[in-house]
Amino acid sequence: MPDVLIKGAQAVVTMDDARRELAGADVLIRGGVIAGVGVGLDAPDAEIVNAAGCVVTPGLVNTHHHLYQTLTRAVPGGQDALLFGWLQTLYPIWARFGPEEMFISAQIGLAELALSGCTMTSDHLYLYPNGSRLDDTIAAAGEVGLRFHPTRGAMSIGESDGGLPPDSLVEDEAAILEDCIRVIDAHHDANEGAMVRVGVAPCSPFSVSRDLMRDAAILARDKGVMLHTHLAENDEDIAYSEATFGCRPGQYAEDLGWTGPDVWHAHCVKLDGQEIDLFARSKTGVAHCPCSNCRLGSGIAPVRAMRDAGVPVGLGVDGSASNDVGSLVNEARQTMLLQRVALGADAMSAREALEIATRGGAEVLGREDCGQIAVGKRADIAIWDVSGVQSAGSWDAVAILLAGPSQVRDLFVEGRRIVADSRVVSFDLGRAIARQGQLVQSLQA
Repeated sequence: MPDVLIKGAQAVVTMDDARRELAGADVLIRGGVIAGVGVGLDAPDAEIVNAAGCVVTPGLVNTHHHLYQTLTRAVPGGQDALLFGWLQTLYPIWARFGPEEMFISAQIGLAELALSGCTMTSDHLYLYPNGSRLDDTIAAAGEVGLRFHPTRGAMSIGESDGGLPPDSLVEDEAAILEDCIRVIDAHHDANEGAMVRVGVAPCSPFSVSRDLMRDAAILARDKGVMLHTHLAENDEDIAYSEATFGCRPGQYAEDLGWTGPDVWHAHCVKLDGQEIDLFARSKTGVAHCPCSNCRLGSGIAPVRAMRDAGVPVGLGVDGSASNDVGSLVNEARQTMLLQRVALGADAMSAREALEIATRGGAEVLGREDCGQIAVGKRADIAIWDVSGVQSAGSWDAVAILLAGPSQVRDLFVEGRRIVADSRVVSFDLGRAIARQGQLVQSLQA
C-alpha cells in the first residue's frame, strides 16, 4: 500500500492529548498508520491528496447500531410508536429475514455511515432468523472496508414466557453461548489495528434471563472481549425493571457483572444520579443515541452530567428503523443541540460534541489506537470540504457541527480510501441499493 500525504488542510483537528488544531497542516499515512502530522511534510513517493479548503478530523466512531434495520425504515405502524409498540410492529417483519437480508442491509448501513464520516462502527445483531449469522454482517463490513465491532446479541425470553419478542425470534440460551464462542474464535482480533473485534451483547433486560446476562459476562471476560446491551432507554424500561427485578437498571447491571471498562450500554436516557456515579466509578461506557431517542420519544439523556462525572460517552445512530437516518455527523450535532435545549446554550460546544464523536467513541470501544490524528495511531481520517455553500460565511472552519457539510469528501480507514469525492469507492453501492429495493418489495408483499 503506497504512502498517502494529505496536504495543506485549512485545519487538522487532531483530538490528541493536547487537542491541537493545526492550520495549513499535512498528515502522512504509511502502512495504515499515521506517520507524521505537521506543516510542510515531504514524502516524495506518496500519493498526494490536496486538502486545501478542507478540515481534517479523525474518523467518527459509531458505538451503537442495528445494521439489519436498514431494510425497515419508516414502516407504517411503527412511525409514531413508543419503544415497546414499535418493537412489536417490527418483530414479525424481521422474522422473515435471512442471510442475504442481513448482508445487504449491513452493506447499505455501512456505506451510509462512511459517507457521514464514520470509520469505525459497532453493530448489535440480536436476532438470527432463517439461518442468519453474525458472519453475514462481518462479510459485508469486509467488502465496505469500515473498522467493525460486531456484537453477538441474543433474545431468549419470548411472548409465551412474558417477554416482548415473538417466540419465533428467541433462541435457547445454551446455543446462544455456544455461538458466542464460535464467532469470537472465528473472527475476533485483539491486536492493535484490528479491523474486526467481536463483543457479547444480550439484547436487553426484558428479552433475556438473569442467568444469560450473568453467563454472558463470565464468557466475555474469559474470552477477553467487551460486553454491550440496551439499558434505561425510556420510562417503560425503568418501570419494567422495577416491576420485574425490584431495582433500577443500574443496580441490575451491577449485580450481574455488567459494569466496568469492558462494558458499554446503549441509550441510558433515564440514568439517575446514583447510576451516573456508578458508571463513572467503574468506567462503564455509554452509547448516546440522540436522534433515535427523539424519534421514539424516549427523552434527552443526561450527557452533560455523565461527562462531568467522568462517564465514557460515545455516539450511536441506533437502528435505521428507529432513527431512519444513519448519519453520525448528524448525531454529533443533535447531541450538542439537545444538551443546549435541556441546559442552556453554553451546555456543550461544537468542539466537545466532535470530540465525543471521535476520541470519545474510540475510548468507549476500547480502541486507544484510534480516534486521534497523532503519530502511531491508526490512519482513520475524514476530510470535510468547507469551501461549499454549507460553510459559506463561517468564521470558524473547525466548527463544522455548526456550519459544515453533512457528507465527507474523502474517508480513509487503515490508510485505505473508502470514500473519494463524496462517493463510496470500495464496492458497488448502486448495485447494493438496487438489491435492497428488491428485498424491501419482497418483504412488503
